[in-house]
Amino acid sequence: MISLRPLAGAITASALASALLVGPAVAPAAASTQETAVSWADAAARPGNGRILYDRISGGRGVLKIKNGNRTDAVITLVRGRTKAISIYVRARSTAKINDVRDGTYRIYFTSGYRFSVSKGRFTKSAVYQRFDDKLRFTTTSTSATIWTLTLNRVVGGNARTSGVNPKDFPA
Repeated sequence: MISLRPLAGAITASALASALLVGPAVAPAAASTQETAVSWADAAARPGNGRILYDRISGGRGVLKIKNGNRTDAVITLVRGRTKAISIYVRARSTAKINDVRDGTYRIYFTSGYRFSVSKGRFTKSAVYQRFDDKLRFTTTSTSATIWTLTLNRVVGGNARTSGVNPKDFPA
């Protein structure tokens, strides 16, 4: 059950991977021990923070900020309708953002783990697959655009829920 409390426009979440969902805001339209054990070859293949892994529906003025306070890297995927729209890689204890989200309503999926394989589009070690139960709506007017902020680590008092996703059903 989702209970939303107005806290300066904030919606918080906690679940298995717990998260904070903040927004929408309106803007003017204008390493862990396991990580250090990763081989040099794996480290070289690890995508950079904020790297867009997939981009089929961009070109808007909406913004999605992602804060990953966890010890594992994550991939966040926006799905509009039945169409995978955008995926972004967010390294552990890092922040990234997508600056060009088109207007629409999106379901947000995320996966986290170690040893991300770009060719397979997934983590090959300790992977966890989830999605937010609530969808995010992006709207642009002549004077404003929607900004959402997701925080992918545990938040005390969180109230937006996530659900586990079967890896076969994850939009890779």
